Amino acid sequence: MTAGATYTPIATQTLGSAAASVTFSSISQSYTDLVLVLNAGCSGSTEQDTYVVINGDTGSNYSQTYFAGDGTSASSGRAANVSDATIGYPIRPTLITTIICNFSNYSNSTTYKTWLSKDASADSLVFVVAGLWRNTNAITSLLFKPSNSRNFLTGSTFTLYGILAA
Repeated sequence: MTAGATYTPIATQTLGSAAASVTFSSISQSYTDLVLVLNAGCSGSTEQDTYVVINGDTGSNYSQTYFAGDGTSASSGRAANVSDATIGYPIRPTLITTIICNFSNYSNSTTYKTWLSKDASADSLVFVVAGLWRNTNAITSLLFKPSNSRNFLTGSTFTLYGILAA
């Protein structure tokens, strides 16, 4: 019997001061999938999206479908050909949000890249997004940023794991 998938920490960043973005670069191609675990808040007075930029691509090469709910109401939406690729919502100035984002087959150079992320905060809001980057290049860098030129708060943590499929 095989042991199953193995998570290996690749890199961790804990912000010593507020930052407009966090980047993981020169990502090892030794794994099958990537998982990001983000625990963060953001500056400003309103909720913000959390975006990903893959390999520096800021073109309209991303698509996404999201679902959100708070126990009382639910919503969903889709966006195609966007340059702002969402991995989570909401990230707030007063409440830490946890986002877990899985990037499938990130090192494969023959398929488009996909991600599935989910987040939740202490006030019971849940958000799930399935995304697509229409590019067959292997993922070598990931940049994460809050929307509307906000900053991630001091103490926010970002951990990137590699997964070796059994």
